[in-house]
Amino acid sequence: MEFQHMPLNGENFTDEQIKRLIGEYNVQFIKLQFVDINGQVKNLAIPSEHIDRILNNEVMLDGSSIKGFRNIETSDMFFHPDRNTFQILPWQEKDGRNSARLICDIYNADGTPFEGCPRCNLKRLMAEAQKLGLSMNIGPEAEFFLFEKDGDLVTTKTHDRGGYYDMGPDDLGESVRSDIVSTLQEMGFDIEASHHEVSDGQHEIDFKYSDILTTADNVATFRVAVKTVAAKHGLHATFMPKPVYGINGSGMHCNISLFKDGKNAFYDENAQYQLSDIARYSIGGILKHIKNITAILNPTVNSYKRIVPGFEAPVYMAWSLANRSALLRVPAKRGISTRVELRSPDPSCNPYLAFATILAACLDGVRNNIEPPKPVDANIYKLNEKERKRLKIESLPGSLKEALGYMQNSYIVKYALGEHIVDEFVTAKEIEWDNFRTYVSQWEIDRYLARY
Repeated sequence: MEFQHMPLNGENFTDEQIKRLIGEYNVQFIKLQFVDINGQVKNLAIPSEHIDRILNNEVMLDGSSIKGFRNIETSDMFFHPDRNTFQILPWQEKDGRNSARLICDIYNADGTPFEGCPRCNLKRLMAEAQKLGLSMNIGPEAEFFLFEKDGDLVTTKTHDRGGYYDMGPDDLGESVRSDIVSTLQEMGFDIEASHHEVSDGQHEIDFKYSDILTTADNVATFRVAVKTVAAKHGLHATFMPKPVYGINGSGMHCNISLFKDGKNAFYDENAQYQLSDIARYSIGGILKHIKNITAILNPTVNSYKRIVPGFEAPVYMAWSLANRSALLRVPAKRGISTRVELRSPDPSCNPYLAFATILAACLDGVRNNIEPPKPVDANIYKLNEKERKRLKIESLPGSLKEALGYMQNSYIVKYALGEHIVDEFVTAKEIEWDNFRTYVSQWEIDRYLARY
């Protein structure tokens, strides 16, 4: 079924419009979506005839069954749907019947926002920024791999042998990307570009920036859409940061800007590099806190196998006007397009938590006038340790364990996420690290079993 353009998140829907669309598109089920602390999309399907109960916030959730939410003694929670996120799901049409989704905030039984809901928490940080008259926009660039399947088993055999910007017949993923783009456009996404990435089987689809809440919603939707369309082609799409040894991993570069009074607050035509004080202080804040927030931006054991020298991933803490070896770079466009590109996040992160920590770092920079060091123009990858030390260029954490150590002692992370999320996240990730630390891998078997 071909859908007319459905408004993207951020456009207003009334209850009456939602009910009309349910009838017009013969919607059978409403999926009430939310994310857990790991950023995994969860949902509860409710028959559409219960739409009044949904819109009146009467649908309950057992919070004790969701990682990082509630214990069994205080598990009653409620879905509060965001009407602006109502969307027909193009891939779930069957026999003329459709499903739709509403992205929800999770509330406590007493009617207050749940402090462990990543979406509610991001809204809290946005309100903090608003006190300074600021709002943040982010444009993410999420990369992913397409792998072949062996029956029901997922392999790491890439679907093509294409390279950066290649096209068919080398880029066999071209038709899959095209279908993904079409699906996202049906859902109202403004797709700016799609292309093959550097590694075999690696792809990127970029959609237009928006405010950080809308963008976080869109990242969650994007990941579901990519995986669903890939599955229809008999492929597995993964946002795992480093699925194949020896080739580039997948990042999610984030193009960041702060706005004030409807204008880009990063732009000042009379300043050095045409970057405003707010832009400089934001860069300073990110560089000051990047080690502390890395566990959120790169949340898996596997994330740190991407952040190594030699594979185009950022390792060194510096900023530049164009230099892609730096952690932060400022693309050439100015005016309303003035922005800073943070290159370390990867697509396994929870976007609501990631954007909250990025915003908190920028706000701390602005509040405290944190000046960044001088920009670095040299290719940092080619500098030796002595040269990096002379330029005071530090490295990002080298493991999840190291990153968690920085996170636990950081006031900015507690400010950004609150005690509940920090405690639950650290507990879960310490278990993940310990499981990894004690697991006997095939690498160890191959290297040591016969030798010793």
